[in-house]
Amino acid sequence: MEDTETSDTRNESQTDRYRTLVQESNDVATIIDTDGTITYVSPAVTRVLGYDPDELVGHTGYEFVHPDDRERNADAVEAVLQTPDEPQTVEVRFKHADGTWCWIEATMRNRLEDDVIDGILLNSRNITERKEQERELRELAGEYEALLNNAEDAIFFVDVDASDSDITFEFDRLSPAYERQTGLTTEEVRGEPPRNVFGEKQGTELEANYHRCVKSREPISYQEELRVNEEAQIWQTNLAPVLTDGEVSRLVGITRNVTNRVDRERQLRRQKERLDEFASVISHDLRNPLNVAQGRGTILAEQTESDHLAPLLRSLNRMEAIVEDTLTLARQGDTIDETESIGLTDLVGKCWATVDTNDATIEIDDEVNFQGDPDRLRHVFENLFRNAVEHGGSDVTVRVGRHGRQGIYVEDNGPGIPADRRNKVFEPGHTSVEGGTGFGLAIVKRIVEAHGWNLSVTDGTDGGARFEFEMAE
Repeated sequence: MEDTETSDTRNESQTDRYRTLVQESNDVATIIDTDGTITYVSPAVTRVLGYDPDELVGHTGYEFVHPDDRERNADAVEAVLQTPDEPQTVEVRFKHADGTWCWIEATMRNRLEDDVIDGILLNSRNITERKEQERELRELAGEYEALLNNAEDAIFFVDVDASDSDITFEFDRLSPAYERQTGLTTEEVRGEPPRNVFGEKQGTELEANYHRCVKSREPISYQEELRVNEEAQIWQTNLAPVLTDGEVSRLVGITRNVTNRVDRERQLRRQKERLDEFASVISHDLRNPLNVAQGRGTILAEQTESDHLAPLLRSLNRMEAIVEDTLTLARQGDTIDETESIGLTDLVGKCWATVDTNDATIEIDDEVNFQGDPDRLRHVFENLFRNAVEHGGSDVTVRVGRHGRQGIYVEDNGPGIPADRRNKVFEPGHTSVEGGTGFGLAIVKRIVEAHGWNLSVTDGTDGGARFEFEMAE
């Protein structure tokens, strides 16, 4: 008798424990009969779906399932009836008590032979957040694929395997742009280390950069030379690490073929070296004998009268002007590295004083302060003032002031520059004045662009020429 009471007490305790687990579980326990009618639903349904259990009992579950998901739900019920020993899991949208749809994952088990359950047991949980994350991941994956497939720059992925003693790298994927530009394919390189793809020497150099990125755990940028299809090419590469659980598991590289740009830079350097040599020749080998000829010509003019001496001295002086302008032009193309604050009034005053302006007038409409190289900008304003006097006459008026938000203008009231000649006036050697060298405005343009500014010419306020400098803000 005592053993029976003990057994009953134990069974009652287990029943209470089971009931408590069902009531407190975050999963919803539901029992349906073979036609889908709900015969029981656990109290968790209130927390998960907002219903009181009595609101659902007696209804068919299909009433609350989204129309697009009912067939899938019915198929799962049919399958669990046909194969009682195999549970079925299905994901459907279920109507919440507030009228919205939420995703639930239901695992069905056939318990028709169980005298207590006598139906199909469903354990359901709300997976709306997970489904939303999956949707976002699908969208992100779609954007990622679109970017990968349409980017003009070549993209590559390298898997990183770090053991206690070594780090190994294997290519995983190449973008279509990488494949087009190199002739390599993802199928050829997947799972292969750089040395197998590019050879021992180039592979070792690549791995050195990969090691550097892994060690720094930050993006790096570098230029590398790779021989692709028997042709050496220069690539500008940005490499970024991907961290998983705090460790670098992958490298993502974006690279651009800059061979043509590098070739142009090398060509420009060679041209600059030749230009420097040319300027040196002019400065020393030509100017010295020119100065001697000028000196001898001046002495000869003092000692002898001849109609040929004046044209000779004018030609020698013109040669000197050409030499000076050529040297200035050759030396003004370099980018401005160091600047200082400049006041427009002060700079204009110094430049105007050094130019033979005769009866010309200077007007400064605005005081402007800006950053620049004052020594090189003196060439700009002196040449513009000289140009205004040469074309506008000895009584020309020159006006200087602010242009736009961040700019300067220099204009005169002379004859102006016809629209069809405005692009040509900045070409070296172009001149419309007898005796001019044709380098003045070319020097102006070269110095302005070296500052990173833009230069344009248009009509002045009083019909003359107006030069406008657009400065970088």
